[in-house]
Amino acid sequence: MTAATPRRPLLLIDVDGPLNPYAAPPTRRPPGYRTHRMRPTGWTDGKPLRVWLNPAHGAELLALADRYELVWATTWKGEANRWIGPPLGLPELPFVDWPQMHGRAPRGTFWKTQYVLGYAAGRPFAWLDDDITDLDREYVARHHLAHALLLRVDERIGLTRPDFDALAAWAREDA
Repeated sequence: MTAATPRRPLLLIDVDGPLNPYAAPPTRRPPGYRTHRMRPTGWTDGKPLRVWLNPAHGAELLALADRYELVWATTWKGEANRWIGPPLGLPELPFVDWPQMHGRAPRGTFWKTQYVLGYAAGRPFAWLDDDITDLDREYVARHHLAHALLLRVDERIGLTRPDFDALAAWAREDA
């Protein structure tokens, strides 16, 4: 009999903020980003949604895929596989299917936090999001027994080299 192979930690990836620095000045696309026009389901504005994506982020995320199981943790849900993944060169990824979006959250936490813990189901995880606060970190520390890294990404800048370095270092520590 052989021991089960331990599962890799999850890398839960938000789109708007970490991959799409939507809060950057509208006329100053950050260096390395390209403009994409998209019409995801539910987008009712007359003009397409402007999304800035940095194609180098796809390669950076794929380089982490040997240490993590990549998962979309975004309100884009599965549509991230249609609109976000292809420009970044990412394969189809599983996604958190939020039971409710923008609802009530425990003790001042971000609404996603409770669902992230449910999705992780006791597994170690790293989570990239622009809405993470210290309250979320405290809540996860109290309610999640496995290791967790909650990495807040500045929505004006998006993912940076130090973010990818922190993810790689944390995965080495958790191994």
